Amino acid sequence: VMLAESGGGEAQPGGSLRLSCAATGTIFGRGAMAWDRQVPGKPRELIARITSVGSTYYADSVKGRFVISRDNAKNTVYLQMNSLKPEDTGVYYCNIVLKLQQGGPEDDYWGQGTQVTVSS
Repeated sequence: VMLAESGGGEAQPGGSLRLSCAATGTIFGRGAMAWDRQVPGKPRELIARITSVGSTYYADSVKGRFVISRDNAKNTVYLQMNSLKPEDTGVYYCNIVLKLQQGGPEDDYWGQGTQVTVSS
């Protein structure tokens, strides 16, 4: 199983970007999906999470600006980032909980990270 992220890049303050993360491979089931952010000089932080039933969590730093969503049929999680700020600059990592076979365990899988740079 692999997680492939896309959608990172550069944006101006106030702009928008949409990140995608798709899991490929043999997948039996999926649990929570999330996005972490690594800002230079700071520890990695959880910024958004969505459960298997659609409940969401947002860090205070992104609440009201970012929206996390999921498409179970595509094993994909999205992060719509609006009203971007320079402090949103960092590497964004997706995380998906997957079950690869019936009766098997659930494990965390991570994307490779995608750079987001917000600058004028």
